[in-house]
Amino acid sequence: MVYVDNYKVGYGRMTMCHMIADSQPELFEMVDKIGVQRKWIEDIGTNREHFNICLSKKKKAIEFGAKEVNMRELIIILRNRTYKL
Repeated sequence: MVYVDNYKVGYGRMTMCHMIADSQPELFEMVDKIGVQRKWIEDIGTNREHFNICLSKKKKAIEFGAKEVNMRELIIILRNRTYKL
């Protein structure tokens, strides 16, 4: 499962949020679908591995099946998961 949160932070002219997944292959599959370059991954290989994505990419991710969660839920998912690379 891929998750996007409701966090909103400005980055230049964009508003960004976080995207995580239960596994790295799921995360990479989603970024490929929504047009985000893999090189923008953060904390690669850790249980905090994620992408910061703009709201237009978030909308696409949701259209492709990502689940929208609030920031608290995202933190709980990060704390409880055993990350599968």
